[in-house]
Amino acid sequence: MRNCKVLVALVSIMIAGLAFASTEDIAERIKRVGDVCVEGAECPSETVAPMAVAPTVAAAGGANVESNFNKSCATCHNAGIAGAPKFGDVAAWAPRVEKGMDGLYASTINGLPPAMPQRGMCFSCSDDDLRALVDYMVDAAQ
Repeated sequence: MRNCKVLVALVSIMIAGLAFASTEDIAERIKRVGDVCVEGAECPSETVAPMAVAPTVAAAGGANVESNFNKSCATCHNAGIAGAPKFGDVAAWAPRVEKGMDGLYASTINGLPPAMPQRGMCFSCSDDDLRALVDYMVDAAQ
């Protein structure tokens, strides 16, 4: 029964995240990967101006920290769902940071029941990627 409640909570959180996705985030997720150009035919030109992208910090392995945050963390940390400290909220992050970064890293990697899932829902992230995500969120709250 408990596993069912956790599953329902996680699905609810994921669905709630759809409401917080920006148009730019959605466009990035569904953009066309590339075009096919047949030899001898005129190749299509770029029809859409590229979006301006703010510089971001790269995580270990080349993954983009901001992108990983938007895909896996933003749902809870932008809205404060289930007690998650909001992104950039100095007061909410201060007591957590006081306990030490190793504790924050461990909570992210191992989860913090009942609300914080293991790996913060970034199952493709390495431990170093997760540490970079924690650093990114803590830096935003200082």
